[in-house]
Amino acid sequence: MRRLLLGIALASLSGTAMAQDREYCPDRPGIDTPACTIAPGKISVETSIADWTRDDQPGSREDNILFGDTLVRVGVSDSIEARIGWTPFGHDRMRDSTGVDSVNGVGDVSLGMKANLHNPDGAGLSVSVLPFVTLPVGRSSIGAGDWGAGFLVPVTYEISDTVSLDLTPEIDAAVDQDSNGRHLAYSSTAGLAVKLDKAFTLTGEMQALRDDDPQEHETQAVAALSLAWMANDNLQFDVFGAAGLNANTPDARVYAGISRRF
Repeated sequence: MRRLLLGIALASLSGTAMAQDREYCPDRPGIDTPACTIAPGKISVETSIADWTRDDQPGSREDNILFGDTLVRVGVSDSIEARIGWTPFGHDRMRDSTGVDSVNGVGDVSLGMKANLHNPDGAGLSVSVLPFVTLPVGRSSIGAGDWGAGFLVPVTYEISDTVSLDLTPEIDAAVDQDSNGRHLAYSSTAGLAVKLDKAFTLTGEMQALRDDDPQEHETQAVAALSLAWMANDNLQFDVFGAAGLNANTPDARVYAGISRRF
């Protein structure tokens, strides 16, 4: 019996050590969400230094800039992490024939939980589920103005030691354009990540999104490219660029950010 108990204890300690030694896998950069989760007891803070989106429409131009947009991920078990996101400051500028209108303010808060169903370290084939809700604490144009919710199924498949495929289908109860009520929105994102060497990873992505807002139903399409530099085992820097592929999609988005594991 003593040997059995000792074996169970050693196996538990070994599993915990393996979880603690798990490679760091930030959610940033890109549109896809990786299926891996943060090891228990670890915290990941992932922040956009600046995130700029430009949307040109006939007769108008909108520029939206977010500063310090941050996601905090906390490993609560070997396969589950808790998540909270918030934008501390945003600037939205709309210019049309009537003049220029600018808004400054904070963004909404998002709360979520990612539960990995297979390979929480992201090795081989990894699958997770990620439900979330957004709380309307932000100012109009920066925040949505009402609560929303969504559900993602991140899937990661390592084709080889240097190439991996990411898929992220998503369905949302998105906030209406008039900030009063919700509607169906759904999307699918596919990405291919290539490790250029031990520290640098280049990722190309495509996303299609359908938004059934009561005021205007529309379909968006995005192509994106990002580069991540893992400076050490717990620190990553990244840059990201995206282009809209049809008239309903914002023309361009660019950001740079940093992720740190504690």
